[in-house]
Amino acid sequence: MQYDLEGKMFRLVSATSNGQVDENTIFKYHQNGIRVWAEYSGGAILVGHLVATQNHDGSLEMLYHHIAENNQIMYGKCHSIPSRNKDGKLRFEEHWEWLSGDCSQGQSTILEL
Repeated sequence: MQYDLEGKMFRLVSATSNGQVDENTIFKYHQNGIRVWAEYSGGAILVGHLVATQNHDGSLEMLYHHIAENNQIMYGKCHSIPSRNKDGKLRFEEHWEWLSGDCSQGQSTILEL
């Protein structure tokens, strides 16, 4: 099932310790067909962007990059799996990998505001 992400905003609810996004980071999504993009900032992130395509099951294949508060540019890739919580809000379980820095892998969950 595909989801309409246009104008939706998300916030982190959990993440592995090797991530840089925190609960103060806000993601604002846009969508045109299967093409998805977002801006994000807040907390340790000065400015960030992601681009993605949405699969038939609603999951996203994405690339992301941002500038952290230490002015370091970081980038990576992510597979995000959608679901709805009991309140009907959209959430994504994200499985990501840094393509810069230590090239580690991690997981995070973001929830629609």
